[in-house]
Amino acid sequence: MRLRTYESFWLLKNGLLYTYPVLQQNIKTDYIVVGGGITGALISDVLIENNFNVTLIDRRDISNGSTAATTCMLQYEIDEMLIDLSKMIGEEAAAKCYQAGIQAITDLEKLVTKKKIDCDFKLKKSLYIAHNKKSSVKLEKEFLARKKHKLGVKWLTQEQILRQYGLLSHGGILSDMAGSADAYKLSHELIKQNVSKGLQVYDQTCIKKITEEKNGATIYTADGYTIQGKRIIFCTGFETTYLLKEKVAKLFNTYACVSEPNAQIPKKLHDILVWDTNDPYLYLRTTGDGRLLIGGEDSDKLSQTDQQNVKEKKSDKLIKKVTGLIPGINFIEDFSWGGVFGSTKDGLPYIGVSPEYKHGYFVLGFGGNGITFSMQARKILMDHLQDKSNELAKYYQFGR
Repeated sequence: MRLRTYESFWLLKNGLLYTYPVLQQNIKTDYIVVGGGITGALISDVLIENNFNVTLIDRRDISNGSTAATTCMLQYEIDEMLIDLSKMIGEEAAAKCYQAGIQAITDLEKLVTKKKIDCDFKLKKSLYIAHNKKSSVKLEKEFLARKKHKLGVKWLTQEQILRQYGLLSHGGILSDMAGSADAYKLSHELIKQNVSKGLQVYDQTCIKKITEEKNGATIYTADGYTIQGKRIIFCTGFETTYLLKEKVAKLFNTYACVSEPNAQIPKKLHDILVWDTNDPYLYLRTTGDGRLLIGGEDSDKLSQTDQQNVKEKKSDKLIKKVTGLIPGINFIEDFSWGGVFGSTKDGLPYIGVSPEYKHGYFVLGFGGNGITFSMQARKILMDHLQDKSNELAKYYQFGR
């Protein structure tokens, strides 16, 4: 029997890059960022850039939550198709949300380049394929909607996709803008750089209680210490659902596995992200060292009972699907893992103030676009702190 890892590929590839102390004193700060994953790293970075006093805490080691499990498919697409989102919030608004995703990927590339972070960041294209004939009809309508709003798309027939990428499909949308990275390393390196600029970081620091006063909020840790700040910024992903009464997301387990290095796949697959119209959808991309990463097989069963057996079965299903997608592939699995993520009713994030926390601010990038939503949140947050309007804020607000 071949044993496979519980831990994600990113943790095993990078190891524990940097460690930080447990909070052992009472402190005061301007902003308390809760959550040391990629979202917390990006948000604390923009606050430090604007010369605020910032403290970052996490109950785990830094980036050992969902960030360690993400496949880091950087896409402008939202989990809801543009034509479906248009029915929910209006066509113009939906188009703005999609366009914001494109800008977010561009902004992330600029940030990585400016800060010289080695995280296997690479701009790519995205290929959204129909998994059967029926879904191709709707996907062509989606293509026309994206083309109308100049999202940089091209329709490829099933013959073109097979010839160019070696994939079996029923046609698909090729998008100009997408990317991939090692989010675990990106968040670690970003936090490390900001520590040298004054960011205070404490891991293995659990919150026992939060109180709100007239001019700010106080976090009481499980070890008996306090952190006082003007505002708490929650970057805690799916775990935030346990803090809020409002039902903002549905939680699910998702699974992924990667092949051995130098996978024998069509050369052009190294330059694109691929996902299909199935539910749950299958997605794949390559890593910096030439592995093929595949994911999907989502399940709303969150029980931890017998997760090793569940993960094995999900991995086998993913491999079966990818062998049906890429004729002749010999996918030799090296690592497999699972993680908890969340999805919202409209595929959009929750970014802003919740009426449940007067001095709280939330950056919750649920779904398959958490990193691009977090990039958007940097601007939305700074506009909020400077009392400026932001056209995206109303689409991402609580109570919608």
